[in-house]
Amino acid sequence: MQRLKKLLHLFKDSCGDSTFLGAIEQVEGIVSKILSVVMIAVILVAMFDLIIVLSQQLLVEPFGFFNESLFEVFGLFLNVLIALEILENITAYLRKHVVQVELVIVTSLIAVARKIIILNLDKTEGIEIIGLALAILSLSISYWIIRRTTPKKPH
Repeated sequence: MQRLKKLLHLFKDSCGDSTFLGAIEQVEGIVSKILSVVMIAVILVAMFDLIIVLSQQLLVEPFGFFNESLFEVFGLFLNVLIALEILENITAYLRKHVVQVELVIVTSLIAVARKIIILNLDKTEGIEIIGLALAILSLSISYWIIRRTTPKKPH
């Protein structure tokens, strides 16, 4: 029984608030770094996909024209841009250990804009369009509020 009390006391001492919080920060750092590496892989795959689609579109007759949907190409460009923004979110977190709300909102706006650009109006119901409009309105207002309340940093 005495050994169990000593073991519990040792465990309690080693799990103090500062030690525990330090361990959590280490785990957050490791997870953020893994996410960064995975996001780089996603960006490279998206770039490869974009290059393949562009080369297929430009090398098929009539040469130099987009035979299929130009919106597919725009969607692929925006996929890469969104992935870069997400990578920026992760690296900003690694640098400052703070989630930058403005960057998250901008990334969300780009994602919704991508959805609108590639939207097929023939297969889209009105409620979906209303939902996208509300998402854009909400994100735009959020962005405006963040920009107005955040002090400007000198460059």
